[in-house]
Order: sequence, then C-alpha cells, then structure tokens
Amino acid sequence: MSKMLCACSGSEKYKFEEVPQSPESLATRDFSASGLSSRTGDWESRFEESQVEDVESTLKEALSLNYEEARALLGRLEYQKGNIDGALQVFHGINIRSLVPRMTNAIVEKTRQRKGHAKGHNSQTDAMSMHSVSLLLEAILLKAKSLEALGCLIDAAKECKVIIDTVEAALPNGLPESFAEDSKLQEIIHKALELLPKLWKHAGFLGEAITAYRRALTKPWNLDPQKLASIQKDLAGILLHGGVEASIPPQLRTWGSIAPQNNMEEAILLLLILMRKVVHQVICWDPEIMDYLTFALCVSGEFEFLAHHVEQVLPGIYNRAERWYFLALCYSAAGQNEVALNLLKKASGVSESRHEPHLLSLLLGAKICSQNLEHSNAGIDFASRAIQIACHKDKHLKGQCHKYLGICYGNAARASGSDSQRVHYQSESLKSLSHASMMEREDPEIIFHLGLENAFQRNLSVALGNARTYSVMMGGSSRKGWKLLSLILSAEERFEDAETIVDLALDEAGSRDHLELLRLKAVLQVAQEQPKYALETYGVLFSQLRTQKELEHKNPEILI
Repeated sequence: MSKMLCACSGSEKYKFEEVPQSPESLATRDFSASGLSSRTGDWESRFEESQVEDVESTLKEALSLNYEEARALLGRLEYQKGNIDGALQVFHGINIRSLVPRMTNAIVEKTRQRKGHAKGHNSQTDAMSMHSVSLLLEAILLKAKSLEALGCLIDAAKECKVIIDTVEAALPNGLPESFAEDSKLQEIIHKALELLPKLWKHAGFLGEAITAYRRALTKPWNLDPQKLASIQKDLAGILLHGGVEASIPPQLRTWGSIAPQNNMEEAILLLLILMRKVVHQVICWDPEIMDYLTFALCVSGEFEFLAHHVEQVLPGIYNRAERWYFLALCYSAAGQNEVALNLLKKASGVSESRHEPHLLSLLLGAKICSQNLEHSNAGIDFASRAIQIACHKDKHLKGQCHKYLGICYGNAARASGSDSQRVHYQSESLKSLSHASMMEREDPEIIFHLGLENAFQRNLSVALGNARTYSVMMGGSSRKGWKLLSLILSAEERFEDAETIVDLALDEAGSRDHLELLRLKAVLQVAQEQPKYALETYGVLFSQLRTQKELEHKNPEILI
C-alpha cells in the first residue's frame, strides 16, 4: 500500500496529457463499479496486486480517460471497497480548483442547449462533457464523505461546499426542471445539499449549518417532497434548539415586512408548511414535526393555535383518547378549562369504556377540577378512578392522584350544605393529603395544601408546622406560603407576627399580589386597634388600584 500511495503522489513521474473528450470515452458513460464490462471483470484481482500507476495507465490507454478522470474513477473504486485512506490519497491528487471553471462552463453550455439557445452558437470543441462533470463532482462528494469518516468534518464541509458553489455559479437560479434528465448529476447535487449542513452541524458550526440549510431551501433544486421536508424539519430543529440566533440575511427577505424576524418565527413558519404537507398527504407523517411545533407554539404561548393544528391531524395518528388529552392540554394552557374538561370527560366517558382507561386524562381532569369548587365532585370521580388504575401500573403517579383527591374533597367540604357530609369530606381530604405526603415527600405543593386544609379545620398548630415546612422547602421565596403563614398566625391572634410576615411578603410580591397583601395588612392593623396605620395602608391600596385602572384603560391587554 505504501508503494501505491507513493505512486499516487508522484505526479511529476506520471504526468498524463489531457485529451479532448469524445462520446466514446468512459467519461461519456455512467461508469460504476457494479457496471464494469467483461473486459474489466478480472480487474478486481489485478487491481489489488498492481500499483496505482499501472491502473491509471490502463484506464487512460484503454478507455480514453484524462488524468483527473482516471483518478476520480480509481478513487471511487477504492471508496467502494472500503479503503477510505487509499481513496482519500487518490482524491488528493485531483486538482479540483483548476477544473471548477471548466465544469461551470460545461453546465452553462448544456443548459443553453436544452433551452434551445444553441442555434448559431458554436460549442467549444474542448468543452467538458456532462458525464465528466458528474464523475469529478462525485469524486469531490466521495472525498467529503471520506474526510467525514476520518473525523475531518470541517475539511469535509469545505469540499462539499465546492459542489454547491460550482453548480450555483453556473445556475444562479437553481436547477431547471429539464435538468432531471441528467439524473446522476442531479443525484450528486442533492446528496451534497443534504450532506453540507449536517457536516457543519456535527462540526459545531451551527451558524454555517443554518446558512447551508437556507441555501438548500431558497432555490429550486428539484428535490423530491420527502427530501425537501427533511431539510425543512432539520432547519426548524436547529433554529429551535441550536442556541444560535441567526437572523435572515437581507437578500433572503423576499416577503418584506412579514418575513420572519427571528429563529422562533422562522421555525414556526417552516413547521406550519410541513404540517400543511402532512395534512394534504404530500409527505409521510413524522412525529418529530409535531414535537417541534408543540415546543415552538408552547414557548410562544400560542396554545389555541396549537390545538387547531392538533385537530387537523389525520385520524389514525393518535387514538381518540390521546387526541382529546392533547387538545385538553392545549385548551387548559390557554385558560379554557371548561373546554378542556369537556374533552377529558369524552376521553373517560362511556364511549371509551371498551378501551383501556387513559390515566393521564383522568389525572388532568382531577387537576382542573381541583381549581374550581363547582367541579369538586367531578374531580373526586376523576381522582378516584385514576387511583384505581395507578394501583396496578404507573405507581409513580399514585401520590399525585391522592393529592388532587384530597384537594377536591376539601373543596367539596366547603361547598357542601350538609354538616355530616362536610365532616366526611374533611376527613377524607386530610386522609388523602396525608397519604400523598407520605408517598411524595419532596412535593412542596402537597405540604401546602395539607397546611391549608388543617387551617380550614382549625388544626392550627399542625397547620403552622405545615406552613413552615413549605416555606423551608421553597427557600422562603413563595408569596402564597408567606400569606398562609400570616393567616394561620392571625387565626392564633398573633397579629403582630402576622403583620411582620406580610411585610416580608410585600417585598417580593408582584402588583396583583401586592394589592391583596396590602388589604390583609390593613385588616391586621384594624385587629390590633391601629386605625391610623390602617387608614394609611388603605390609602396606599386605593392609590395603587387607581393607577392599575388607568393603565388597564390605556392598554386593556396589559398584565400588571
């Protein structure tokens, strides 16, 4: 092999004269290792024993190949045999940079002929044939793949870029539809378009990868719908998760002011195009597209828009329970809990009794119901059914089921008009929350609701311990924890301590929480028989209320 490599590098000794290409030359045939003639059938054994110069001479003399084409074919054979190092040494002997202008002119000349503009135009006698162009561009592509296999990703990307630059210089507006006749050359171009961004991405140059993806998408390259969709999806993924803000260059802003302004907008646009193709069955269903779209629209807060696209997904992709659960998540996040609850009732209703119950739908239903006293009984039903399922599988969710069951029992107790029923619900609430706290010891929300329920039932010493534990678990940063603590202290008539806690909470509160805490502080001051201080606190409260109303009047959508 060392002799072979030496021979490959000995360009001084083995210097071929370049001959004009004729239609009968190998370069005018689509020559592949699998299509060798019977004359070359015993080449395989002969090739393995000979040196490179012998093979090059045989190729040139028998098949009318010039130096570069002979090396391109020899490199392909080495690559197909799996000899990456040998193939790379052969490819290094081809001076591609000097051949680029001739390849560009050949592509331009061929395109003119196809368009019928060749009348009165004399073709150059030494013009490179399209098959020669295909052979040399394939050599560049295989050289890039060889470099990739050896871990030289940056060098591989630079080699691959030469293919795109060469074709783009000849065809600045992309490939014409008639170019598909040269299927071999078009296939090489397509492979280069797909490979280049992946090489930059794996090398860690995400900005260059994004540029390469955009380059593949902004011109017509005759890509089939599935390949085009794959490039669009990969670009959307790197825009969402790459961590590199890559604004669209001015020359690509063909849509004017409505062009995407940042990575997120560009990714969403690409994903919406892909979803439209999926709906119209132009491309196959790809769950990654929906995953990316879900992430992008959730980060943007467009939950209803996401629900609209989930509804467009063709039947059979999701079963009915999964579809309803997905839609319920969207509408719940959008603040439409009633719509979400109706969907979850469908997912767990009589029509689905023949199917296995959907645990996550039941759990989400219990959570939504726990936020509204009117739905407390429905929440008890959701949570109870979820516990039954979690006993047999998904045991890690059992603690959460008990948490929501306890909250719903507590809400039902406060909404109940019967004393006996209220006592029953209160007992069940504490039992479920205590059970949940034993199963989920690291969940501060369970401790908070356990303290709140104990406070409602006047178990103040236990409630105070729960409130303190919750504050410690939250690192003293929870305003609702401070509020619960102050309410429990005030219930024990420790008004001064309760006011101190409220002052601490005011330092961290937002504007809406600020108003509620100021009202609580004024009530505590009245309870301490401090009317003067209470009036001052109410004055601050009314001033902030007036400011809030003025801001809301100027901008109804403002969040204070």
